[in-house]
Amino acid sequence: MTLKFALTPAPAPQMPPPPPAEPLRVSAAAARRIAEILAGETPGAMLRVAVEGGGCSGFQYRFAIAETAAADDIRIPAGAATVLVDPVSAPFLAGSELDFVTELIGQSFQIRNPNATSSCGCGTSFTL
Repeated sequence: MTLKFALTPAPAPQMPPPPPAEPLRVSAAAARRIAEILAGETPGAMLRVAVEGGGCSGFQYRFAIAETAAADDIRIPAGAATVLVDPVSAPFLAGSELDFVTELIGQSFQIRNPNATSSCGCGTSFTL
């Protein structure tokens, strides 16, 4: 009886994953408006964009002025300003765009989120 052994090559080493892409694009209009708002704040202030549970559709966007960034925050350059996104919110915002729009009924920041399957009438909450 002859035994035959097949040698299998070791798997090729895996390349490290690419660094995460920015979870949120910031339009030129939004960057200008953010810079205007932050001009009245403490020097170095940044805009934080987050996703929280709640709202009439399940999740809601939260905007806040931050004086400091957490070590794991994703920093997104927006013209003369910086937008912060925490790592928990980043997957919910992947591929989204933050814009500032002027409409007949007023001005507001809007997030165009391709991951949202539905949103409320005011656009501040959404469902995945």
